[in-house]
Amino acid sequence: MWQSVSRLFVIKTKFEAFVVIYGLGTGAVERGMHYLHDYPGFGGKLLFAVCPLAVFMAGARILDSIERGYGE
Repeated sequence: MWQSVSRLFVIKTKFEAFVVIYGLGTGAVERGMHYLHDYPGFGGKLLFAVCPLAVFMAGARILDSIERGYGE
């Protein structure tokens, strides 16, 4: 039973990977907007810039794992 449930959380296609990356990016920008509000000035802008950067790195890792076949 646990194996069938765990299969739901495996990213198998590039389309699924792009949907996950889009969700991560949307959340990162939302968090960045909160940082801009909470930390005005250079600190908030720096934290805002780091949020999408983390999504770029995670997205590259997700796409790389799909291309190598680790999602199977």
